[in-house]
Amino acid sequence: MARKRKGRAIDGVLLLDKPQGMTSNYALQKVRRLFGAQKAGHTGSLDPLATGVLPVCLGEATKFSRYLLDADKGYYTTAKLGDIRTTSDSEGETVMLRDVPEFTQAQIEEVLASFRGPIEQVPTMFSALKYQGRPLYEYARQGITVERSARPITIYELNLLEQRSDELDLRVLCSKGTYIRTLVEDIGQALGCGAHVSMLRRYQAGGFTLQDTVTLEQLENLAPKLQVADFPEDEEKVSELFRAIDGFLRPTDTLLPEFTKIYLKNDEVSSILQGQAVRMSPSENLQMNEVNLVALYDSKDQTFLGVAEYQKEGVLQPKRLVSFQQT
Repeated sequence: MARKRKGRAIDGVLLLDKPQGMTSNYALQKVRRLFGAQKAGHTGSLDPLATGVLPVCLGEATKFSRYLLDADKGYYTTAKLGDIRTTSDSEGETVMLRDVPEFTQAQIEEVLASFRGPIEQVPTMFSALKYQGRPLYEYARQGITVERSARPITIYELNLLEQRSDELDLRVLCSKGTYIRTLVEDIGQALGCGAHVSMLRRYQAGGFTLQDTVTLEQLENLAPKLQVADFPEDEEKVSELFRAIDGFLRPTDTLLPEFTKIYLKNDEVSSILQGQAVRMSPSENLQMNEVNLVALYDSKDQTFLGVAEYQKEGVLQPKRLVSFQQT
């Protein structure tokens, strides 16, 4: 007999304003406990130094977190000039101090302009990228450097917000896979004095912004003081206890704002949920994304069903589906 999982089978997306000094995984587990959720995952980690938008997926939403991983991200960051650190941020040890010239704004702008648009970036050793099954940061902490290949990224915006004697406040809008501390380190190198990240705040992840987020403090003030093992057996009572905090959850399909929506009839819904392809009449009005993925819904009650690939001749091939509780 299968062992029953502890916690609630709660689904949705929580937009957290991650505090400084906390790992993304710790924040994730804290959110999971506050919601009493069986399952949770995030859509791309933030360093402990960083704050800001961290989407946390609960339950079935974890299946669709990958689609937000591919989304563009926006950051506010401060580059500390003349101080080169082991980790390229303020948590590392200083390895070299250099004099910082009196840069003009025009000199700064010339350097920033060279990083805008499509560029190639060598990922930092202090990243979660895997090498032989282990994240690079584990090697870095042991003093081991692994050769990394440059990867294509795009810097859509790189703006100077404020300039001080040895600091630059920047706003960056970038593609997936961009490492801001590597970007800042490279900018410092281009300026000839070196630099590291002393502040990092994510203000945007896909279509989500800081205005959409909630803090851990807000959640803690509303969450019921319950351990998972102490949950009442009565589901209605559980729902009532969590009603206030559940109000912060967004629907799972919030992760798919750019996906074309397709509504299926009863027989089509049944086939899709069994993993079978469905043939539809091709529509000239459908606007496909780059990978021809669409969001599927039950036309009867608008329930989100999952994601399918829209293939030639109107065939919908299911790619990732919601699992519904048996009643």
